[in-house]
Amino acid sequence: MKRLLLVFLLASATQAARLTPADRYRLVNVTDPQISPDGKLIVCVVARANVKDDRWDSDLMLVDVATGTQQPLTYERRGLASPRWSPDGQRIAFLANATSDRDAKRQIWVMPLRVGEARRITDAARGVQQFAWSPDGSQIAFVTSDEATLNEDKNNRSFEVQDDDYLTREEVTPSHLWIVPANGGAARRVTSGSWSLPVAHPPGPAPSPLSWSPDGKTMAITRRENAHEKTPNIARVALVDVASGATRRLTSHDLDETQPVFSPDGTRVAYWHPQSGVRENQNAIWVAPATGGDGREVTASLDRNVFRAIWLPDGKSFLTAGHEGTATVYWIVPADGGSARRLDLGDVDPTHSYWPDATVSRNGVITFTGSTSSHPRELYVLDSPSAKPRRLTDLNHDLAALDLGRVETIRWQSEGFPEDGILVYPPGFEASKKFPMVVYIHGGPRSTSTSGFAYLPQVLAAQGWVVFSPNYRGSDNLGNKYTIAIQNDSGAGPGRDVMAGIEAVKQRGFVDADRIAVGGWSYGGYMTSWMIGHYPI
Repeated sequence: MKRLLLVFLLASATQAARLTPADRYRLVNVTDPQISPDGKLIVCVVARANVKDDRWDSDLMLVDVATGTQQPLTYERRGLASPRWSPDGQRIAFLANATSDRDAKRQIWVMPLRVGEARRITDAARGVQQFAWSPDGSQIAFVTSDEATLNEDKNNRSFEVQDDDYLTREEVTPSHLWIVPANGGAARRVTSGSWSLPVAHPPGPAPSPLSWSPDGKTMAITRRENAHEKTPNIARVALVDVASGATRRLTSHDLDETQPVFSPDGTRVAYWHPQSGVRENQNAIWVAPATGGDGREVTASLDRNVFRAIWLPDGKSFLTAGHEGTATVYWIVPADGGSARRLDLGDVDPTHSYWPDATVSRNGVITFTGSTSSHPRELYVLDSPSAKPRRLTDLNHDLAALDLGRVETIRWQSEGFPEDGILVYPPGFEASKKFPMVVYIHGGPRSTSTSGFAYLPQVLAAQGWVVFSPNYRGSDNLGNKYTIAIQNDSGAGPGRDVMAGIEAVKQRGFVDADRIAVGGWSYGGYMTSWMIGHYPI
């Protein structure tokens, strides 16, 4: 008996622990990597769970590109977000709360790279939403919202609800452009009026980052004709004269456009606009002359729902990202149009929440965050667009060392569409046995289930479930025809796609057909209701 017990204990000791719901608190999130102008250093935001106070605490971390050596730059700063290098690489500006008070607003802080403390340079009453260094490093442009009109009755906090976020708790006012000296001093208002820049919600990415022209005389922005962020089709690319605050349209489009970015030489502006100029289509990148005009759609050959245009140093091409199959993909796109080149990222799936988490240095070094199917998010670098990715951090080593489920892409056909999805198997999976299955449906619907590390599917798999994450019509991984196939068919068509995927999994013989669950978030929550209301699963 003692010998049998010893053998059992030894066998148990050799089995790696599985992921649990509580391991969510051990997950380290690295985001917003910003590479220095010379490509030698990266500053990024690292967030860890603060269970006691029920929040995530963020700090800035400096990483050496050559060695991966890490150096913390901040400690216990609330509201930390958006680190940005000065053009000479000697200072880092970032957002953080002005004080430790509960209601303190985010302001701009500037920190010398080598010696000295961070200094706050703004005192915006409603906080700073986003900012950008001027090309010569002498000024910083920022966005803040106007103060609300005071009510004669101080106890009356009512306001008119319009096309606003459902969490809005106070009067919505326009957000406008200001400029402050980088060394501190009085801020100067640049724009004003009832129109507004898009509202940014740090620590998430700005909905349309500010972009300076190289000569520092003009800024490219998105101008919305009112301050209500849910009003459709009122966003237009505009150029702002920094001296006078005067704005002018860049294009003549009559549909939403956003995210303008000046080319390195200032002669062109890349921006977002629907493919072929059709509202229902997926997103595309257009490039127009900075002097004005619609320009041309330069990502048409990709036929993918692409986001961001990160110019490469020579100004002849830019980096963009989107989904293809069950992968997140980076492409280099010629600014004059033509064939895009897909970067070889190996098994790394870049972070992509409708926004590639990447930057490019002046010498062409690319940094980004990403994961693999068996390792949560880390910081990576491409020494050139032709190089293979190098992982610089191992912040989630402990979670990657757990006994995780194997991840696999599965494909099937549904009504003429070649569809795909992701399977996550329980650790220790044996195909000869029967397993319960969770159908986990992504939101969007213009999104995609990819092969990158997915915490919830891995937790479910650790409990002995096979997890199936289907992509369905409306997803953005198979081209515009597939993406817009959901129009006037928001539930039935996607439901048939999901059911076709379930049948493809069941044909493999390991699914217990009497134990199939379904769940999802956002549009996946809607599809969950659809599935349980229309199918016996």
